[in-house]
Amino acid sequence: MGRRMYSDKIVETDKFLDMPVSSQNLYWHLCMHADDDGFLGNPKTIVRSIGAQQDDLKILVEKGYVIVFEDGVIAITDWFVHNYIPKDRYHETVYKEDKKQLELSETKQYRLVTRKPIVQDTKSKQVVDNMDTSCIQDDNKVYTEDKLSKDKLSKDNNIYKLSSSENIDTDPEQKSQKIPYEKIIDYLNRKTNSHYRPTSKATRRLIKARYNEGFTDIDFKSVIDKKCAEWLQDGNMVQYLRPETLFGTKFEAYLNQPDTGPIPRNNFRNKPVRRATNWDKVQQQQSQTTLQMTREERNAIFREYGR
Repeated sequence: MGRRMYSDKIVETDKFLDMPVSSQNLYWHLCMHADDDGFLGNPKTIVRSIGAQQDDLKILVEKGYVIVFEDGVIAITDWFVHNYIPKDRYHETVYKEDKKQLELSETKQYRLVTRKPIVQDTKSKQVVDNMDTSCIQDDNKVYTEDKLSKDKLSKDNNIYKLSSSENIDTDPEQKSQKIPYEKIIDYLNRKTNSHYRPTSKATRRLIKARYNEGFTDIDFKSVIDKKCAEWLQDGNMVQYLRPETLFGTKFEAYLNQPDTGPIPRNNFRNKPVRRATNWDKVQQQQSQTTLQMTREERNAIFREYGR
């Protein structure tokens, strides 16, 4: 395994950064351990070694960043967008049977072979199964990434499937569901007397990331309710009633914590709640503390100071 490179045209897109951090981290490690053709035979070992989850690998497959074969081998879809390897350093992958199932698109991305091209004559005949393409360059003919136009970097719409034991169930209704950014931020603002904007890119990115993990607007409301009940009247913690804290990586932990009580109607910060005075109770307490004097003591006071 030699030196590996990464293209910012892939890893700095909103689509990539909207994935959970654990999935992004797994992608970096898979690329680092892949062979010169972008194939990797032990993805589950990498998942366990870095403390990731199987769901992180499923997200990468669903987003089209890796292709998984039935024998467990994976291929990095954008391998030749990231890397160009000199021909004198190139070593072909040992997973040749899996390699035969792939072809390269015009944007140098792997995709599953749908059909073989029709051979016109013997002069134009090419070995379809041979993947030693121009991406394996001579030193004087290095393929430059600058020649890739931005409009050609769109992902193939094919959904790559896991093996039969790890198929991904995609919910079309959930994918087409519009994320209610305004509804969520408006609810937070009303509970905390704040003025956060639903158009903020950072806030929308956090909300979208949680939606990609399967959470709904009901879950957002529940987290806001629980943390308001816990922090709203705490002078030290009230500052953390903000999107970057509530909707960050601890979102699921906040969602599953037990309820701490009803939410205060207003934001009193750290000030005590002023309640109406119960004058009946005050009068009763005063009457109990009034000194009881005998008739002789009253007469003595009148004689001394006059009636």
